Amino acid sequence: MEQGVLFAFCLTLIAGLSTGIGSIFAFFTKKTNTKFLAVALGFSAGVMIYVSLIDIFFEAKKCLVAELGIISGSWATVGAFFAGILIIAVIDYFVPSYENPHESHKVEEIGTCDELPVNKRLFRSGLFIAGAITIHNFPEGVATFTMALQKPSIGVAIAFAIAIHNIPEGISVSIPVYCATGNRRKAFFLSLMSGFAEPFGALIAYLVLMPFMNNFILGIVFASVAGVMIYISFDELLPAAREYGEHHLSMFGLISGMVFMAVSIILLG
Repeated sequence: MEQGVLFAFCLTLIAGLSTGIGSIFAFFTKKTNTKFLAVALGFSAGVMIYVSLIDIFFEAKKCLVAELGIISGSWATVGAFFAGILIIAVIDYFVPSYENPHESHKVEEIGTCDELPVNKRLFRSGLFIAGAITIHNFPEGVATFTMALQKPSIGVAIAFAIAIHNIPEGISVSIPVYCATGNRRKAFFLSLMSGFAEPFGALIAYLVLMPFMNNFILGIVFASVAGVMIYISFDELLPAAREYGEHHLSMFGLISGMVFMAVSIILLG
């Protein structure tokens, strides 16, 4: 396997397995650090928004204009961008609201679970939550892998942003599963496994897209990835950051993420 492909897979794997870090936080910390999560989630959103609108979208347009001409290429870019938003929105729509993996949870809930009798029948609900995380993480894996392969510096930033946002997702999986089963190992395992959807998405991108990769496909993928990340930022990351009750800190994180990406793009080209 080429070194660049291996590097892209490793980044995607690291980003995905951050759900396990969230699970560890849930079981081995006594109190949720809401300030850290508000800043971190805001930072992640800032990175994704800036890189999507300033870099990835215009890379997509450049590829598609080169293939289709200025008018058709511009329309194709816009169409693929909103198609990416539509795809992730449809995925989100079909996840029942009571099992939505982006509902914020705090590690303090573990103590409440310890006081409740274990109900094995609730394990099915825990599986649905882990499954919902898995479905959400798949397109993120495609995004991380594709960008890391074509623009490694941008891929690193995206992987870092997704890893941050996977930490509270790991908490959101672990707590309900633990409450349902009383089994910490099972909760950790399901949390960790939900993150494997990202390297699986990378594998599908590699097997399906790579043999046919050209400027047209690259442009469509880039524009769709930009749309996916914009949706994730506005529908998941920023609302989650505010749910932790630190509005100004989440905005500080958002601006910091944008500044970080702006400087990184200039320095790393």
